Amino acid sequence: MSVIKVAILGFGTVGEGVYRTIHSHAEELQTVLGKKVEVAAILIQNKQKERDIAEDVLITSDFDEILKLQELDVVVEAIVGKEPAFSFLKKAIEKGCHIVTANKEMFAHHGKELQILAEEHNVSIGFEATVAGGIPIIQTIRQLLKINRVHQIQGILNGTSNFILTEMREKKQSFAEALLLAQVNGFAEADPTNDVEGFDAFFKTMILSRIAFGDEPVWNDVELEGITSISNELIEAAENYGLRFKHIARISKEDGQIKAIIKPALVDQSHPFYHVEGVQNAVNVHSNIVGDITLQGPGAGMFPTASAAIEDLVYVCQNAPSQKSLDKSSAFKIEEKKKEVKEYWLVHGVKDKLLHPGITWIDQTSSGTYIIKAEKKDVEHLALQQKPLCYFSILGNSEMINKQSLAI
Repeated sequence: MSVIKVAILGFGTVGEGVYRTIHSHAEELQTVLGKKVEVAAILIQNKQKERDIAEDVLITSDFDEILKLQELDVVVEAIVGKEPAFSFLKKAIEKGCHIVTANKEMFAHHGKELQILAEEHNVSIGFEATVAGGIPIIQTIRQLLKINRVHQIQGILNGTSNFILTEMREKKQSFAEALLLAQVNGFAEADPTNDVEGFDAFFKTMILSRIAFGDEPVWNDVELEGITSISNELIEAAENYGLRFKHIARISKEDGQIKAIIKPALVDQSHPFYHVEGVQNAVNVHSNIVGDITLQGPGAGMFPTASAAIEDLVYVCQNAPSQKSLDKSSAFKIEEKKKEVKEYWLVHGVKDKLLHPGITWIDQTSSGTYIIKAEKKDVEHLALQQKPLCYFSILGNSEMINKQSLAI
C-alpha cells in the first residue's frame, strides 16, 4: 500500500488532536513511514454538530460503516468508557487493522484479551496514550526491558489531582475551591470521581504493571485512596518540614508478588516528584542496571495525548505484531523476600501518644499531628487503635527530618 488509511473513533479532545496532528505533520509522517497517512473515517456521536473536517472523510455515527471500508489500516480509539470501545476494537482487529487506544479504563480491563486477539490476527496494538499523556513511559520501559529488569515504578499519573494539591498549597485554597478551578480550566470533569478518588491513576497503574512485570496485582488487594482527605491543616503541617503532598502510584514485585499502592504521600526535596506541579505527570522507573530514570511532562490535553497516539501510530505501522509487552516472560523475578523497614510517616488525628516498641515519636507538628518512624504494620496498628487516624508515608532521604527532629 502507498497510503496508510486511518479511522478515528471519537472526536473529542483527543480524537480532534489526532486528526489535526496527522494533517499538520503529514510530511514528517510520510518521511518516517515512507507512505502518506490519510484519515479515511471519523466516528462521532452527533452528526449535526459542525466540525472542521475535510469533505472526503467519512463522518458517521455507525461503526459498521467504517468496517465496510475496503482500505483501512489503523483504527485510533479515543472514546470514554469500556463500551462500546472494547467491542469496536475487537471488530477492528478481526478485520485485520492495527489499533491505537487512549482509553485507560477500557485497556486496563480488556488489554490482555485485545493483545491475545491481536496476536492471533497478526496486528499490533499501541497504547502509549493510555498512561501519563505525552510522556513516552511505555516505550521507555519496553527499551529498558531488553536488558534491564524493573524493580519499582512510582508515578504521578493524574494531572487533575496534582493540580488540586498544588493550588491548595500555593494559594491556600480549600479542596472544594481548587476542584472548582480545575473544572473551570477544563482539567476536571463535571463528575471528578475518577480523578480525585484515584481510579484514573489505578487504571494506568495496572497497565504499567503489565508492561513492567508481565502481570498485575489482584485488583481488590491494591491500596487505593484518593486526595479528598487532604486538608489545608495537613498541607500546612507538611510544609513545616519542607514536605509536599503528591498523589503517587507505586508498584513493585516482592517475594514473587506484585504489590501496588495508589494514595497520597509526602515527598521531600530529594525526591524527583518534589517539583512536579500543576497538571504535570511524572514517572520514576528503578531498574537493576541503569538505576533511576524519571520522565516528566504534560499528563493531559489535546496535543500531549495526541502526540502519544501519533507516536503509537508510527509504532504499530513499523513494528512486528507479536510484541512481548504483556508477556509474563519479561517479568523480573525477585526470589528474596524484602524485609520490612522503618520509614518516616506523618500521622494525623492522634488522640493518645501511646508507648509502642515499634514506633519512634520524632516530632509534633501541630495538635494531633506527629512525625513518627515505624514499620508500616505498626502504623496500621496505631490507626486501628485510634480511628479515624490517617497516615502518609514520607518518600525521599528525609535528611530534613533528621536535622529538625526533636526529642519529645
